Amino acid sequence: MRQNPARRAALLDAAIEVLAREGIRGLTFRAVDTEAEVPNGTASNYFSNRDDLLTQVGHRFYERLTPEPGVLEAMLEGPRDPDHVARLMRDMVERLSDFRSGYLALLELRLEATRRPELRRLLTERIRADIDFNIGNHLRSGMPGDETTVVVLYLALNWLILERLTLPDVFPEERIGDLVTEVVTRVLPAPARPA
Repeated sequence: MRQNPARRAALLDAAIEVLAREGIRGLTFRAVDTEAEVPNGTASNYFSNRDDLLTQVGHRFYERLTPEPGVLEAMLEGPRDPDHVARLMRDMVERLSDFRSGYLALLELRLEATRRPELRRLLTERIRADIDFNIGNHLRSGMPGDETTVVVLYLALNWLILERLTLPDVFPEERIGDLVTEVVTRVLPAPARPA
């Protein structure tokens, strides 16, 4: 197996693009080579088989979405109120929507995971870790809401992103920000009333 990290990343990025555009059936080593504009046979030198490629694509998706150091801390600066949570959620929806091919590739991987136990294990671990990280971060930051708040926001906003990327005419683009705010408003617990 080849070990050039930049080439491996380029091949995985190409695989993400192929998955998003062609679906799981279109993901072949030759398609990845073509997308990455490398000689035929290059992808097969980096990945032992299709399962290995799919697993590595799953890792690469999260690698590309991980914010730079300090970005997360900067996002959490500000008031601990529903308006700030709504801003954070709108930013998150935009960040995921901006990586359209990655999100669509992840959907393909999730469907394929129903047939591939190793891929299912990887995605289950990775998504669970992501949810746990977000829960811990939310609770440590003192934002309103609890663990269930984070889970419900995760579920609702992921479906909104799915609609936005796959059926963009269901909700007009200019309504997305308002819909995110509405989800946050309805999910967050009502503020405590003064005694």
